[in-house]
Amino acid sequence: MTGALEGLTIIETAERVAGEYTGKLMADLGATVIKVERPGGAPTRHMGPLREGESALFAYLNTNKKSVVLDLAVPADRTTLDRLLARADALVDDHAASWTEAHRLEPEAVAAGHAHLVHCIVTPFGQGAPASWQAARPLNVINAGGWAYHSPSETPHDKPPLKGAGRFLSDYEAGIDAAMCVTASLLRKRRTGRGQFIDISEVEVQLNRIDCVLDRMLAGEAEPSEARTAYDMGGPGTSFACRDGHVFLFMTTRVHWKALCELMGEPEWTADFREDWLEFDCTKDNVARFREHFSDWIAGQEKLAISEAAQKAGVPIVPVNTAADLPRHEQFIHRGFFQEGEHPAFGQVLYPMAPYRMSATPVAVATPAPALGADQEEAAHG
Repeated sequence: MTGALEGLTIIETAERVAGEYTGKLMADLGATVIKVERPGGAPTRHMGPLREGESALFAYLNTNKKSVVLDLAVPADRTTLDRLLARADALVDDHAASWTEAHRLEPEAVAAGHAHLVHCIVTPFGQGAPASWQAARPLNVINAGGWAYHSPSETPHDKPPLKGAGRFLSDYEAGIDAAMCVTASLLRKRRTGRGQFIDISEVEVQLNRIDCVLDRMLAGEAEPSEARTAYDMGGPGTSFACRDGHVFLFMTTRVHWKALCELMGEPEWTADFREDWLEFDCTKDNVARFREHFSDWIAGQEKLAISEAAQKAGVPIVPVNTAADLPRHEQFIHRGFFQEGEHPAFGQVLYPMAPYRMSATPVAVATPAPALGADQEEAAHG
């Protein structure tokens, strides 16, 4: 089967996770993505985790792409890039203005030389931000966007703010928006023949994802404080150790409490709590007492069995999955979320795929991330 974006050519000069993920999403949908790498390769080729000198991060971010090596400081190579852009449909980049200006790839220059292109740049604060801001890393972005304030929640008050899930959460989120905007602009280009420039701000993507906790603060219903605790709508919810791992409990109403008591077999200690304690008597002492008793009980349970039983009873308990758990998860197997593929250094691997299934144009890993300069003939033919 052909991909949904088959027939489209995208040049990727991006060198960070945000831009590379943008290109990956489109390459996995069938677009021809030509990755332009500096001599020695993109920085992500050297980022851990590494196996046999190969980056697992690069292997994930660059499936289905082609690799061309160009030194854009060399006039002949810069001319080659122009030839590639002349036959391309889109350009994806994630460099700061100082880099784009030095290589004549700023929005105005690209529009003047290649008006047909959909040109997307993903930067921490968007175009026009002070140069010093554009040196921001995901840690800075996740804090500037407000998410690190309470994610993970229940962070001890004497600990510094955390970034949240993963090293590159803000990059991946921005990459999703960038790929969506590029795809929409390519549809416009097909209808009108005109390209356009897309300016993605990673911080604004974070603000766009604003959740109920930050909403409540902005609305004046909750007061921000240095404690950064109890932002899961209150209650005793947190992770608890069980027999074979951990589970996470989220409990805020008397309905949850009554169902949990029944699930546990109505132990005597539950009588010390009011039926509506979660709503009207959720004090620090009560939370501590509950956690102490519940920890003893849940320690003897198996995470998958008790999570299923709890959910059937109406108690929001979920297993805390490890990376090793996910490929064995029954629902992910049913969905075909992990796809087998061959990698020259890693051998047979499982690639995490897109969270959507398309009947006529399914997402697939046709080729692993390319070796450096593996498709240099593309430059010659450009």
